Amino acid sequence: MKRILLSAALSLGACSSLFAQTHKTTVDERIDAAVGPTAQFISDIIFYELQITDTIAVPLILLWLLLGALFFTVYLGFINFRGFGYALDIVRGKYNQENAPGEVTHFQALTAAVSGTVGLGNIAGVAIAISLGGPGATFWMVLAGLLGMSSKFVSCTLGVKYRDHHADGTVSGGPMHYLSKGLKERGMTGFGKFLAAFFAIMCIGGSLGAGNMFQINQATQQFIAVTGGEAGSFFGGGNAWLFGVIMAVLVGLVILGGMKSIARVTEKVVPLMCGIYILAAIVVLAANFTHIPEAFAAIFEGAFTASALGGGVVGVMIQGLRRGMFSNEAGIGSASIAHSAVKTNVPVTEGFVASLEPFIDTVIVCTMTALVIIVSGAYELDTAGDGIALTSTAFATVISWFPVILAGAVILFAFSTMITWSYYGLKSWTYLFGHNKAADISFKVLFCAFIVLGAPIQLGSVVAFSDAMLFAMSIPNMVGLYIMAPTVKREMQDFLAYARSSSNRPLTKDAVKTEAAKA
Repeated sequence: MKRILLSAALSLGACSSLFAQTHKTTVDERIDAAVGPTAQFISDIIFYELQITDTIAVPLILLWLLLGALFFTVYLGFINFRGFGYALDIVRGKYNQENAPGEVTHFQALTAAVSGTVGLGNIAGVAIAISLGGPGATFWMVLAGLLGMSSKFVSCTLGVKYRDHHADGTVSGGPMHYLSKGLKERGMTGFGKFLAAFFAIMCIGGSLGAGNMFQINQATQQFIAVTGGEAGSFFGGGNAWLFGVIMAVLVGLVILGGMKSIARVTEKVVPLMCGIYILAAIVVLAANFTHIPEAFAAIFEGAFTASALGGGVVGVMIQGLRRGMFSNEAGIGSASIAHSAVKTNVPVTEGFVASLEPFIDTVIVCTMTALVIIVSGAYELDTAGDGIALTSTAFATVISWFPVILAGAVILFAFSTMITWSYYGLKSWTYLFGHNKAADISFKVLFCAFIVLGAPIQLGSVVAFSDAMLFAMSIPNMVGLYIMAPTVKREMQDFLAYARSSSNRPLTKDAVKTEAAKA
């Protein structure tokens, strides 16, 4: 299998190099021209904007995700706050079930899912929000993260509840399973199958595009930039595909082992990459310690004070909520695929764990980025740029060699995102084509080939198309979450009754039911 992946990567890399040499100025244009009209059409539908004023518009997909998160927060009695302590206890192992079905621990499932969301959105997305909406956007971004905790809670509880168990000990879960099974229980078999298939198709597209080609493309550009640029870097001047080959081999070696292998890597890489990034942020904040109170004042004042920047309060709110919801991907449903592999027979325990994901991604990592940008004053500089350039400028005010750290962080973020999204795409692929060796190998080879393809090209319309597919996943997913919310609420109440009881009985389905009956 390793030879197959390596052979496929090298073959596609050679083709990429040949095309780059013979059609250096036209290959990217041909790709854009081929997919452009279709990509733009789909993107216009998914990201259709509701015009509020002449200068302010809000994407309907944002309202779809935000209203869902708000509904689940209220419906479940603010479980995102009430359940925070239980979530930490579960991750620490207090309710571990070693002999329960599944493949990974609660901590491993969390790191695998976090690796799929913590990435460029935390670096570039935050910077864009502040450059467009000012410091006040940070407040609304954090609010989006807190509300998104409830969406993740519901989705990942259902992912474990309706997962499939295979003869080889592996499991498959996620929206495609709880949409088909859960709606079948409610007499909506055909509707459930349609939503499940629609989700799976969109997830495959999102996996190959946003979770693969976009990630490797950004990582390649960052690596070339810090190793001499297009002219000086070994991977510049038409050799970017070689970097893609190296990454494809590394990703291939990890994903060969399935979810267990992915989890073993992410439980080491995620804490490492988050730790490095947060440590660098702390250094910058320490150097600007006296400006931190001013930064928080600017955040709160900017969130509720109308200003020309960002279109007033509504504009600032939209920028913050948009970047927050898009960063943690709450409501899209992808994370439940990773969380479904956890070892437990009490599904709601993983719902609690999953609720930590938006908190880590948005409330912690995004806020650290925002504070660095604000205290450094980089967002006020005309030469700072936006996105990654703005974040890099902010860190460089204290750490002059931060671009090297940033490049390393981007590569780690991209690598971890790719291996996690390969799993999401694989489970959607096998849902459609069957859980068998041929389907497994074919998707993994395809995924690695797309890494090589994505490294050298200018993505253009391909990214717009894959982003649209990514957020299209939230349409069937949120419909299912609304319908099955009562099931999650019952399981939540039963577990809370067990957790609050004075009984020392080990966590099992029967123990939960017994304590719930007493309550």
